[in-house]
Amino acid sequence: QVQLVESGGGLVQAGDSLRLSCTASGRTFSIVAMGWFRQAPGKEREFVAVISRSGGSAVYADFVKGRFTISRDNAKYTRYLQMDSLKPEDTAVYYCAASSTCFGCRGENEYGYWGQGTQVTVSS
Repeated sequence: QVQLVESGGGLVQAGDSLRLSCTASGRTFSIVAMGWFRQAPGKEREFVAVISRSGGSAVYADFVKGRFTISRDNAKYTRYLQMDSLKPEDTAVYYCAASSTCFGCRGENEYGYWGQGTQVTVSS
């Protein structure tokens, strides 16, 4: 099993920045990719970004390109989502997810492990 713990959410104003963290523990050797999804009120959960195990490759949703950056600290098995130029429409619960089978996948069914989620609220 893999356990994921997120942190870093909060309330900010439009244009501000936040950095989310996700630390994995347990059978981390089985992970091939870790990523972020988000779910806004009344909407389905959607893919945000994913980074490969080595950190050499990353994939982003079109709506965050140029604003969000996913990175990793392998020594801590922690992945980060740096969110800049935040907009009110970025308000959502952000979930960390890990996949043992696929890198670059955007479907949540490819991710077998999930964190508890962290709330990000962006005021206008």
